[in-house]
Amino acid sequence: MQSYNNIGAPAVDTILQMVQPGIIISVVLMPLLTSGLMDTGSTWSQRMESAKRHRPLLTRSSFLAASLLLPVIIAAEDSCAAVSGAKIGINNPRYIDSELKMKIDGPDSNPRSRGIIVQRFTGDNTPFTFGKRDVQLMKEWPEAPPFRPDDFSRIDPTDDGLFYAVPRLVYHIDEPAVASLTQYYRKNITPGSEILDICASWVSHYPLEFPKVMKRISATGMSWLELKANDQLTDFEAKNLNDDPKLPYDDNSFDVVTCVVSIDYIINPIKVLKECRRVLRPGGKVIISQSNRCFQTKAVKMWLSMNDRQHLELIDGYLQYAGGFKAREAFDITAAGPGQPFDPMFIVEAVKE
Repeated sequence: MQSYNNIGAPAVDTILQMVQPGIIISVVLMPLLTSGLMDTGSTWSQRMESAKRHRPLLTRSSFLAASLLLPVIIAAEDSCAAVSGAKIGINNPRYIDSELKMKIDGPDSNPRSRGIIVQRFTGDNTPFTFGKRDVQLMKEWPEAPPFRPDDFSRIDPTDDGLFYAVPRLVYHIDEPAVASLTQYYRKNITPGSEILDICASWVSHYPLEFPKVMKRISATGMSWLELKANDQLTDFEAKNLNDDPKLPYDDNSFDVVTCVVSIDYIINPIKVLKECRRVLRPGGKVIISQSNRCFQTKAVKMWLSMNDRQHLELIDGYLQYAGGFKAREAFDITAAGPGQPFDPMFIVEAVKE
């Protein structure tokens, strides 16, 4: 078993010889290459140094088994709940390490298994501090949407299903940004809620206790395998919202809809947010989180020409044209602490009328 925490570029060729092409390539390579795709402002050595600085120690293991032919089975640990009278999350580990196994049927009908260690950030017991700073949304949007079709064009217009065909079991923002979002969710989503996470992946960044204290956690996302590996979900449906923005849920089904660092990839964001409004109950809210990283080939054109503040104003505009939401609020929840600067984290929140 090879952990990507210990893997270096020279070892990649050796691992690729061990596995069937296209099966685990993403899992092995993406921890090394994702930063380069999303952050062009730092060198390879700087990114590797940052990875070493935030590299965690192994704390405990839960095991995840996946098969290309059989459903993924998750064995999640059961000690996430807070001790009575204690601060929520205080007894949670900082990291959870899991073993991903994939079964590959060989040409001789002799199944082979390959595995890799993946690591989840819980958002708890970190050295970071978290705040919530108001960001004033100032742009006055015209009555009709001013966007042109070219604004939603992309460098890579090919089928998103091909891009996400191999699961990427990695984080697209750093640990402090993940932790700040987790803590925000804990403070701003009421226990007993029914939650929908759109554009979801193998992690939803919710606190560990959410599966126990929430009534329902549903998700849609591009990758069936990643969603199956998400142990916080009650149910899910793999769906490409760029092909069909309609959400597969009844009206007034959820109290909260979340979307994590993904609104920049949606080519029909107003239609998708109209769907979010439809499935929300009156008084429910959508929480859109955003950082400054992205797969540049898949983000819409106008997003790439904007700064962080303009991104927040754009999301506000999307929500205005979706209609049926109260005045939006925006917050900077970027973490602080040793080793900063970190990836920024911003929130735009809107309540259904």
